[in-house]
Amino acid sequence: MDDKPVRTGPEPDLDTEPPPSARPASADAGLTTGALARRLGVSPTTLRSWDRRYGIGPAARADGRHRRWAPDDVAVLETMCRLTASGVPPAEAARAARDRPQENTPTAVPPAAPRSRAAGALPLGDVRQECRGLARAAVRLDAPAVARQLDRAITEFGLTVAWQDVMAPALHAVGRKWASSGDRYVEVEHLLSWHVSTALRRHTTPVGASVAPVLLACVPDEQHTLPLEALNASLAQSTIPTRMFGAAVPADALGAAVRRLGPAAVVLWAQARATAAPQLARHIAATAWGVRGARAQPLVMLGGPGWTGRPTRGMVRPTGLADALATLTAVYGTEQQG
Repeated sequence: MDDKPVRTGPEPDLDTEPPPSARPASADAGLTTGALARRLGVSPTTLRSWDRRYGIGPAARADGRHRRWAPDDVAVLETMCRLTASGVPPAEAARAARDRPQENTPTAVPPAAPRSRAAGALPLGDVRQECRGLARAAVRLDAPAVARQLDRAITEFGLTVAWQDVMAPALHAVGRKWASSGDRYVEVEHLLSWHVSTALRRHTTPVGASVAPVLLACVPDEQHTLPLEALNASLAQSTIPTRMFGAAVPADALGAAVRRLGPAAVVLWAQARATAAPQLARHIAATAWGVRGARAQPLVMLGGPGWTGRPTRGMVRPTGLADALATLTAVYGTEQQG
């Protein structure tokens, strides 16, 4: 993903399929760069860059010009893609791919379904290797790899660290790329978001409400639920009961739910300043229930960048998932998990 070459002028396309009459007999012995790029889900430019930078190229060229990738070449590149998808830096992945055991080399290039061309690099900055691997898989639209890496991150690091250090940075990078590139990357954002949501729900086991639950909801007009889903899953791992209401909860419905459930805390998420609803937050904070003389009110936690600069007196503004989880587990006197 960090290997997009700097081009100083037009590069001749030596990988265009020649007409059948011009193909030498040896041309059928391997794949063209374009066909291999579709197979692997990367761009032809990336393959040429790996050839120039790391020597990961075809052993032979048809008629001296057109790249033809033999089965052994394909095996090296499949290893290269698998390693970079797991977050291994390209130079290190290239060395490992070249040094792989030769007995694993296939005897023929098997057919493969067409795959989408990679969209390009994401602005990740200084992140974990696992985050880079997740982003690479998402850009390639490699759904199985995305699912595997999400489950691996949650299992290895725990849900809180996996969210803060792997999932959230990748999601933010996709969002920034989408915002700066129009709709070119919307498919990457949708695929990654769907798989993150799926992984979070797979690791969420609802807890029985033997005590007052935590109510989680997006404010009206807010559709971004993934941070709430991460908090919901983390609370469940800490055996804290929750009621997850999700996106765009109407104000009246939210107020009614608070009065019915008598929650210990209410978490209101606002991704954008335009969706933040300070009046609603104050109303929820002032809502009380119970018998006279023993009435209770919820702790109100305001999550998301939409609340920045808004009046939040008497309400909690966590700095992230770990902070929110620590605050809520302290309310229940339970031990933080994940």
